[in-house]
Amino acid sequence: MADPIRVLIADDQELIRSGFKAILSAYPDLEVVGAAADGRQAVELAQQLRPDVVLMDIRMPQLDGISATRDITGNPTLAKTHVLVLTTFDLDQYVYDALEAGASGFLLKDADPDEMVRAVRVVAAGDALIQPSVMRRLVQDFAAQGKRRAGSAEQQQRVDDLTDREREILVLVARGLSNDQIGQELFISPATVKTHIARIMGKTDAHDRAQLVVFAYEAGLV
Repeated sequence: MADPIRVLIADDQELIRSGFKAILSAYPDLEVVGAAADGRQAVELAQQLRPDVVLMDIRMPQLDGISATRDITGNPTLAKTHVLVLTTFDLDQYVYDALEAGASGFLLKDADPDEMVRAVRVVAAGDALIQPSVMRRLVQDFAAQGKRRAGSAEQQQRVDDLTDREREILVLVARGLSNDQIGQELFISPATVKTHIARIMGKTDAHDRAQLVVFAYEAGLV
C-alpha cells in the first residue's frame, strides 16, 4: 500500500481541530500528523513535520491563515507541502488572497466529510480544488467589477509564449474544469490535456493548477 497522506490541521478552535482529526483519521489513506492553534505554529509545525497537506483556517491569532500559507508555500524546503484553506467565509477576496498566497485549494467548513477527504486527496496529488459555488462567485465578481489587473510586461510575455491551444486550455482551467471536462470540451484526450497543462505551467512558472488560475485572472484571460 502507498504511504498515507500526512495532514497538518491549523485552526484556532479546539473543537474544530478535534472534529477534523476524527473525520480524517477514519480513512486509512490519511494520517493526521499534527495540529496547530495559530498561524505561526502552523508554519513551525509544517517545517518540522513536512506534511503533504495543511488544512489551514484563515482567521487565526499570531499569524492569519493567508500569511501562514504564504510562508509555507514560499519555503523551498516545503515544496511538496500543499495548503488547503478552510473557512466559514466564502467572500471572494478570501478566495483570491488564498490562491495568490499559494494555496492549492479552498473549501468551506460546511463541506461534508467525504467532500473534505476528497479535497485533501486532490490537493495532495498536486491538483487545485475550489468548490464550484466559490468558483462561480469568484468568476462573477471578476466579470461584474472588472477586477482584472493590467499585468506586468513579464506576464504579458508569458501569455504571448502560449500557443492558441494552450491559452484555450488555460482559460478552461481557470474556470474550474477538470482534465476530463477540458478533454470533452475540446475533443482531445485527458492525457493530451495533462501534457498541455504541464507545458503551460513551465511557460508561466506555475507550480500547480491553483497558480494557473491566479495567473489567468491577473493576465486578464478570464
